Amino acid sequence: MKSFNGIILYTLSVFGLSIVYFLYARNTLPPQESETFLSEIGESFGEIALWLLLFIYARTLLKLLFVKGALQDRILPNVVYEPTQSLVQKILIPLDRTHVYVGVATLAVTFLHIAMVGFHFEIVLFQVVMILLIWQGVFGFFLRWKFSPKQLKKFSYLVHAQFLTGIMIGIFAYVGHWLVD
Repeated sequence: MKSFNGIILYTLSVFGLSIVYFLYARNTLPPQESETFLSEIGESFGEIALWLLLFIYARTLLKLLFVKGALQDRILPNVVYEPTQSLVQKILIPLDRTHVYVGVATLAVTFLHIAMVGFHFEIVLFQVVMILLIWQGVFGFFLRWKFSPKQLKKFSYLVHAQFLTGIMIGIFAYVGHWLVD
C-alpha cells in the first residue's frame, strides 16, 4: 500500500503543477476560437483515444491493486498465470494479450485527433503530452521489435512500463484541454 500512497501523492503533485500552469497560461495566452467541421470530427477521435487510454491504464491499475509481487513484475505484461486463477487474473489475460494492439491504436487515434483539432504548440502541456506519447510509442516499439538488442529491450521495459508516465499524459491532456476549450 506504500507504493499506492506514493502514486496518489505523485498524481496530486502533477495535478497541482498543471493547475498552476493553467492559471499562468490562462492569463498570458491569447484566447483562440477555431471550431471547424474537421475539428468537430477530431473531437470524436479524441473521445475514442480517451477510452483506449482508459483501457490500457485500467490494466495497469488492476495489476497494481490486485497482483502480488514486485512493482515491476506487476506492471509488465504476463500472459501465463497459475492454474488456479483469480477473477482479476482471468480479466488480465485478454488485457495483456491486446495491450500492444490497443497501444498502437491509441497512438494512431490520438495523433489523428491532434491533427484534426490542431497543433497547440503555444501550450507547454501539449508539448509535454506529445513528447510522452512519442516516448511511450518508441519504447513500446523496441519491446516488440525482434531486432532490438537485449540491452535496449531491457531499458525499454524500464521506461515504457511507467504508470507515472500515463498519469502525466492523462492530467496534462485533461488540463491542456481546459486551455483549448
